[in-house]
Amino acid sequence: MTENSLPPCPECSGAYTYEMGALLVCPECGHEWQPASEESGDASGERVVKDSVGNVLADGDTVTVVKGLKVKGSASGIKAGTKVRNIRLVDGVDGHDIDCRIEGFGAMQLKSSVVRKV
Repeated sequence: MTENSLPPCPECSGAYTYEMGALLVCPECGHEWQPASEESGDASGERVVKDSVGNVLADGDTVTVVKGLKVKGSASGIKAGTKVRNIRLVDGVDGHDIDCRIEGFGAMQLKSSVVRKV
């Protein structure tokens, strides 16, 4: 039985927790949390995102696109040298770890390997 191997809920101490994807869920109070094995690396688990030349990026930084990028649904892509202000670091899909808004294109996600910190 998997019920015995899963930890009780940290909120209500309910014993009927179950797995849903990467999370553990308590059906009694509805609390969702990361398993303890992933939380144990909390102190050293802080993710460091670096740009194409190795500078550490942070939320709110301004970056420049270093190579031309094609954009679906747009005749012209994002040109090299385009400045992007106020970035947000996220856990994106397929390595896209920057969430931003580019003037003329709108909100999109970029890979840190195609930008350089200004």
